[in-house]
Amino acid sequence: MRILSGIQPSGLPHIGNYFGMMKPAVALQEKGEVFLFIADYHSLTTSPSPEDLKKYIQEVAVDFLACGLDPKNTVFFRQSDVPQVTELTWILNCVTSVGLLERAHSYKDKVAKGFVPNNGLFSYPVLMAADILIYRSNIVPVGKDQKQHLEITRDIAQRFNSTYGEIFVVPDEQITENVAVIPGIDGQKMSKSYNNTIPIFGKEKDIKSRIMSIVTDSKGLNDPKDPDKCNVFALYSLFADSHHQKKMRENYHKGGYGYGHAKKELFELSWEYFGPLRRRREELQNDLGYVQEIIREGGEKARAVAELTMCDVRKAVGIR
Repeated sequence: MRILSGIQPSGLPHIGNYFGMMKPAVALQEKGEVFLFIADYHSLTTSPSPEDLKKYIQEVAVDFLACGLDPKNTVFFRQSDVPQVTELTWILNCVTSVGLLERAHSYKDKVAKGFVPNNGLFSYPVLMAADILIYRSNIVPVGKDQKQHLEITRDIAQRFNSTYGEIFVVPDEQITENVAVIPGIDGQKMSKSYNNTIPIFGKEKDIKSRIMSIVTDSKGLNDPKDPDKCNVFALYSLFADSHHQKKMRENYHKGGYGYGHAKKELFELSWEYFGPLRRRREELQNDLGYVQEIIREGGEKARAVAELTMCDVRKAVGIR
């Protein structure tokens, strides 16, 4: 079974990245052959500066290795180190209807929030489909917000197969329901695009400040509160075991326990949780040559697999 996932290099990873994608990807290393890529082509849709992009690519490589990725069990590479993926993107564009892309919720949501639309943002799902299909991936872990993009990938694969023959594996999604959408400090989905994140790595003072700024309702210290409608409790539940979740839930219900208390507990628990990862990250920052070699070797492995697929695709469409 081949499992594929990717992450955009767009700055320091946050709690949403970790629980929604990074931690599940690391866990999957024991369940199949994992291909994990740094989606640098995808990041161009938001036009980062070249200097920032280079920095972010290096940082996300270090961050993922710090979070437990094992290069012995995972093919870890940069998307742009596999030029075959852009070749396949063009071919898939030619079997993808405009109407299918116009129905993509992610594109419409970003435009509604003021993002300046470009063709890269519009056709993002086709590049995502190429990323998945070129490695003949069986399973793709996705967040709930990416589920439609996976459905588009399946539609594209089925249309190509019905036109040219059974070339592509039609992938299945995997969504971890309890972390399908992780709230940011404003209650929306946690995203760097919305500037509502809580970083995994960074200065203790800055992370604590972000946590203490989480939006809550206006209930006072002595008022009973509903943990199931509270962003603080939702985030705390990602870190806490069932015993500690139950205890905080009881405190919410009985009153005499303010949101400030809950935020302090969330900070302390999260800071302790990520302690070993911070120490591993410091080690990797002092050995960037090791990190670069892992990415280089991963790119070689990924290109070899991608080229096998493209040989079949080129023959199927008639350009070879």
